[in-house]
Amino acid sequence: MEITPKITPIYQTSVFKFADLNELEQYFDEPGSRYLYSRNGNPNADELAEKINHLEGGVGAVVTGSGMAAIFAAILAYCQAGDHVLCAADIYGGSSALLNAELSRMGITVAYVPFEQLYDLKPLVQPTTRLLLAETMSNPLLRVADLRRLATECHAHGLKLVVDNTFASPVITRPLELGADISLHSVTKYISGHSDVTAGAVVAADPEVAARLKQISVFYGLTLSPMESWLAVRGLKTLRLRMREHSYNALVVAQFLAEHPRVRQVNYPGLESHPQHALAVEQGAGLFGGMMSFLLADDAEGVNSFMRRSQRFPFAPSLAGVDSSLSYPLGTSHRSLTAEQQQALGITVGLVRLSVGIEPVEDLLADLAQALD
Repeated sequence: MEITPKITPIYQTSVFKFADLNELEQYFDEPGSRYLYSRNGNPNADELAEKINHLEGGVGAVVTGSGMAAIFAAILAYCQAGDHVLCAADIYGGSSALLNAELSRMGITVAYVPFEQLYDLKPLVQPTTRLLLAETMSNPLLRVADLRRLATECHAHGLKLVVDNTFASPVITRPLELGADISLHSVTKYISGHSDVTAGAVVAADPEVAARLKQISVFYGLTLSPMESWLAVRGLKTLRLRMREHSYNALVVAQFLAEHPRVRQVNYPGLESHPQHALAVEQGAGLFGGMMSFLLADDAEGVNSFMRRSQRFPFAPSLAGVDSSLSYPLGTSHRSLTAEQQQALGITVGLVRLSVGIEPVEDLLADLAQALD
């Protein structure tokens, strides 16, 4: 009896069988024709990579065991010992920690670019500078990078543009279409969407880079497991629906917070008061995502009180699940920065980051109202 499942099964196996030496030679002579060992690739990971590659409009993608592994692979695709990297100063703390603590040990140096200087890189470019790492929407201040302009500036200096597109997702922005060389994701976040997967993805605009990413993934053992891949594919199927609901809810929440007397500032690109609102409209297909941050008084006990009172926004240092949550950049994602760096970026005691889920928005507003009041 022939079995033809509609959904790809979970290939929960570490190794695949060969009938004889001829099949082994076919594996090496015809790449992609067979599977050998799950570190080299498995059907579930390949399915996820192909779907994300299609969404981003790339020529090839790999999926990895985490978003951090994706950032690592993207940098190694272009860099070796002795090379220099530029990184947007306003970026996820884990990215800067990777560059500072680990890649520096491999002989890759880094300089940080203030947001205001992103489109004038010439003073920072060295003969060994290879790329700029930036985010579509920065974490945690939600500044929006003009990716087309940024790609033009990078390419004018012979640099590659690597974009972390996690906050936007390919539903909102497709960096490769705007000139980026690599778009990467923490699949853990919006692409999977249900807070039950840890994964990453890297999508390339150039076939040679895509092949290099595959090599890095295999040699460093970054490959994603079959089960995680299968769960992420399942989550990906509702990405468009979820992003619309995340964006709708977040805009309503941002408007509510912007009018609340205890809130000093709201950082959300969907608000007309946001400095890059017009760019976000143009670059984001009318959607702005579910991430925002806002400022309370710089009083730790006041922030603690808000966190304790909130029932619909549990303090969980991640983001982008269907259930809402909040995080505290000063104590989690940007903890490794110096006090001077935190202050320069505006990451202060009163800064709270919200990940707005897809629950009924009236419930979210009621919860925020009672927690703030």
